[in-house]
Amino acid sequence: MSRAFVREDDAERPGPGFDLPPRDAPHYDEAAARALIEGAHRGDTRSAEEATGYRWGESVLVPHVERLLEQAVEQDDLRLAQLARRY
Repeated sequence: MSRAFVREDDAERPGPGFDLPPRDAPHYDEAAARALIEGAHRGDTRSAEEATGYRWGESVLVPHVERLLEQAVEQDDLRLAQLARRY
């Protein structure tokens, strides 16, 4: 196999960053919901799950995702609305 297509440095590369408050902050769940949707938008839900400690579809985040959906509809952001509905 050609080594041109082997990425040996992937383990050393940090994943995409998510701007999250401290875990005990009162608005952490809201930020986590946004991070999960953002991760899905990037095509990297796993990194968002690892960063937030929540799994995609976690019921505790549903109210926050519903607010994101409302905002997406108001702003006519079809992709964000689609991801929020899939949540």
